[in-house]
Amino acid sequence: MSGLEDLAKHTRESETHDKQARRKPWSPVKKLETPPAPEGYEYRWIRESILGVEDANNISYRLREGWDLVQGSELPADWQLPTHGSDRGRLAGVVHNEGLVLAKLPLETVQERRQYYENMTRKNEQALDNTMFSDANKDSKYVKYDSKRDSQVTFGKSKSN
Repeated sequence: MSGLEDLAKHTRESETHDKQARRKPWSPVKKLETPPAPEGYEYRWIRESILGVEDANNISYRLREGWDLVQGSELPADWQLPTHGSDRGRLAGVVHNEGLVLAKLPLETVQERRQYYENMTRKNEQALDNTMFSDANKDSKYVKYDSKRDSQVTFGKSKSN
């Protein structure tokens, strides 16, 4: 009978757990929330599929750019995000969310990439200014943008002196 007595004495109250733990208040789900990236890396969500159709070209392009796919085992213990199953080939174990996969890139590469695109943007703006807004096209209906240009707007009749 001692087995039954032990079973009867065992209640939820007697289980060891933190009775002082507070309930976490409800808040809306952040669909693309990520844990802090490891030192020296930046996280980014990359499109893996669209409308249920796999986008292998995008994944391949991003991998060639230097992005590494993040495995679920790389996340901190307090972060639980869904991962692909073992039937997904190279995406097995990779963190995913609604057609996106989590990837990381070294901060040095992030900075080099940013500088490259800023340089390309500047060159394209200069090319546009040199062709579309050149002085040779004085009859052009386009006006060169001048960031220092001031304009005034008035309403009603002008005051006559």
